[in-house]
Amino acid sequence: MLVRSECYPLINPFWHENANITDSHRQLLYMHGTFVILMPLSLILMVFGGMTGFISILARAYLLLLMTGLLFLFGALITLTGISVYIAYSAAAFEEAVCLLRSKDLLVEIDIRFGWSLALVWISFVAEVLTGAVFLLAARTVGVKRRREQAL
Repeated sequence: MLVRSECYPLINPFWHENANITDSHRQLLYMHGTFVILMPLSLILMVFGGMTGFISILARAYLLLLMTGLLFLFGALITLTGISVYIAYSAAAFEEAVCLLRSKDLLVEIDIRFGWSLALVWISFVAEVLTGAVFLLAARTVGVKRRREQAL
């Protein structure tokens, strides 16, 4: 007895060029692969920024403080991009589920919530922006202090 299922098997989001899937599924996989890369990259930039920030505060180096601030702001931009792609991915996946189910009665049983992970990512984004701004302010303060010392 052959059982046919309408469910799609799990697909690797980074290798699906030869897979027999629809364009909408391919778009979902591209979005999934994008935020799977962006969010860890954002975390890596935060850790690297924290290390360079610690060193730059100890050294009071203008250029290093400036670069650390810009690194945190770049990390915030990547985090914001990841959040946007994740929200768009969730909306597209819901639309795809509506298309596949073809029944509004079944959608009543689907509970969609972003949960704590999205709230924590927004907190991370705000923290990265504020940290970047503080490092830029510290760089400006160090630069002004050095110019005053050189003028005397």
